[in-house]
Amino acid sequence: QLQASGGGLVQAGGSLRLSCAASGTIFSNIVMGWYRQAPGKQRELVVSISSGGSTNYADSVKGRFTISRDSAKNTVYLQMNSLKTEDTAVYYCYLDRPYGLGRVWGQGTQVTVSS
Repeated sequence: QLQASGGGLVQAGGSLRLSCAASGTIFSNIVMGWYRQAPGKQRELVVSISSGGSTNYADSVKGRFTISRDSAKNTVYLQMNSLKTEDTAVYYCYLDRPYGLGRVWGQGTQVTVSS
């Protein structure tokens, strides 16, 4: 299971930090990350991080968002700085299990950036 937290309302230019904690059976070689979905739009990948620490950011968030991982706590964090109104969306964390075991989704957390 994944438990996400940290969303909220912030003014443009502000910052928020999202957390996503995994529980249950945790494999060592997993990929975790965040998607987001704005109203009327498709869900899009924001960022992913592998167990080795490799990251993949969407171009729209590069230089503003930073993902980090605490393996001891099975938690990933998304530090979001210089937020823009277009970052407003529901953010979903996910975990890709190895060996074809599929993807696990966390519940969404709303991020609203006001102008």
